[in-house]
Amino acid sequence: MQVPEISLYSCSSSPPLHHQSSSLGSPTAPIHHSGDMLSSLMSDGGGARETHPHPSHHHPSPQNGLISSTIHARQLLISCADLVHRGDLPAADRAISILSAAASPCGDSTERLIRQFCRALSVRVGRVSPSAESLGSLRSSYLSFNQISPFLRFSHLTPNQAILEAVDDHRQIHILDFDTYYGLQWPPLLQAIAERSDPSDPPFIRITGTGSNLEVLRRTGHRLQNFAHSLGLGFQFHPLLLHPTSTSLNFTPSPFRLHPGETLVVNCVLFLHKLQKEGGNEDGSRDLQAFLRTIRAMNPSVVTVAEREASHNSPNFMQRFVEALDYYMAVFESLEATLPPTSQERLAVEQVWLGQEIEGIVGGEGGGHERSERWENVLRDAGFSSVQLSNFAVSQARLLLRLHYPSEGYQVELVRDSLFLGWQNRHLFSVSSWR
Repeated sequence: MQVPEISLYSCSSSPPLHHQSSSLGSPTAPIHHSGDMLSSLMSDGGGARETHPHPSHHHPSPQNGLISSTIHARQLLISCADLVHRGDLPAADRAISILSAAASPCGDSTERLIRQFCRALSVRVGRVSPSAESLGSLRSSYLSFNQISPFLRFSHLTPNQAILEAVDDHRQIHILDFDTYYGLQWPPLLQAIAERSDPSDPPFIRITGTGSNLEVLRRTGHRLQNFAHSLGLGFQFHPLLLHPTSTSLNFTPSPFRLHPGETLVVNCVLFLHKLQKEGGNEDGSRDLQAFLRTIRAMNPSVVTVAEREASHNSPNFMQRFVEALDYYMAVFESLEATLPPTSQERLAVEQVWLGQEIEGIVGGEGGGHERSERWENVLRDAGFSSVQLSNFAVSQARLLLRLHYPSEGYQVELVRDSLFLGWQNRHLFSVSSWR
């Protein structure tokens, strides 16, 4: 039996949202002379969409009596995964079909989660092909995730504040940014630097942005350059193509040039997990250490790290499955608390962006995600020392939630030198700084 294909934008007759080609902000955006990252973030054209606590609207499907509670649904999914793990494919096939049919893509967060995990299990057993989303679809869902949820903005805002403090009073700044994507992190930082600068003698900023798609990098660089020039900043962007499956082996300082007098910043936001070999084997650990030692030898002023707070790299499928299930259950619940079930942006984020993450972890051999303790250990082993986040950086993160994501379920917590953003007492993302 074939699993019904999950159709996008199916909760209402409304067409999908179409994003503008740039989320970098208007060249005429006002500059607020506060010098902090939050005011820059708020005034950026890609600013956070106003969201408000929203009660769950459950649209039951005909068979949803099967899913009597979140706990029950969790156990059903784990039992289904165990059938896959034990190789009982006929029973797994039936269980996947029943669960998928009982869960509406427009239902509550539990039903939506079931749909994504059933599809990922179907990919694992070869019942359906892996997703092949277009670049446009991925881009749209990424931009939506950045707007409707605080997780990406938190992962940009807090590192930006650490960078701003590290480069204070420096005239030439070079940022080596791993996995630049669409450059959404940088307009707020550029604006904050402009706010602090003498307009008659602005600093010069260079960003070397890495990625696996040269055309995307070039377009990102063009938009960033236009935005920086609108602020009166000197700016250059250099695209650096790195293959996603061999980044740690291919990166050497040779294609990267640091000019005399430049202060170097290295940004690893949602990147280090991509250097992990599937299953966390010793070769992967050696590659990661070699990469970090290469970065350490470049003597950066600060290295900023943001990662998902989850262990999705276990070679044990069931352990990895349960960890992913609990992690994404919290993420889906947080989206339900702020957006109605008919939100097309929410649906696209769940089915495209988060769906591909779940598929990689469950349908493949792991997502490389590790908890903060793991990253702390590997960074220290490579010669780095943690940098304490300022009180201002912590206050900004909390203010971001109060202003744009007022649901009481979101929580910010400082533990050791790492800042965590979570939902209902579960840490979901962590940020730290190193030198």
